[in-house]
Amino acid sequence: MDGRTARAERTRRAIVDALLALAAEGDLKASPEQIVERAGVSLRTLWTQFKDLENLYAAASVRLIELQEAEHRPVDRSLPLTERVAAFCAQRGRMLEIVAPAARAAALRLPYSAQLRRNQSVHNERLQHEIEAVFHGELPARDPARRELVLALVINTGWPAWAMLRDDLGLEPADAIAIMRRTVAALVSKGQV
Repeated sequence: MDGRTARAERTRRAIVDALLALAAEGDLKASPEQIVERAGVSLRTLWTQFKDLENLYAAASVRLIELQEAEHRPVDRSLPLTERVAAFCAQRGRMLEIVAPAARAAALRLPYSAQLRRNQSVHNERLQHEIEAVFHGELPARDPARRELVLALVINTGWPAWAMLRDDLGLEPADAIAIMRRTVAALVSKGQV
């Protein structure tokens, strides 16, 4: 990577990180002017790096996935079900806390942004794949029962459920994880399938 390319990449990262930092501070509707001020760049640089906000939202999603992957620890599939449920739910809590500020901000623009809806789909697909890997042995072998159970787990371990537990009900992460664990255990236990 030459110097100019590296500098451009650092500038892009600074802009994305500025957007995410503003959301983390509670500014859910950060303007382009606020973003560039935080990033230490000009508006022209913002629009040169990201042709529009949709491109910035796409880059922010990639950055959030990077942050999650840095903290992600695969759940050992050889663990007994109870321990896998506990490990999966603890990890989901960590992953959801990473995206929480950005998800809150995205919720305000979701109806108007095709990119934010695509970002949401990417995160949901990643969650589905993780559920299928961690609970492969507990999932029914055939559709539609398999798909229904996977989707029930996505609904109960995804952002909307977490937002309700954390924001609407005011629970601390540990309490929200405990409720998630109870729900997941009920869904994947052999007697409930």
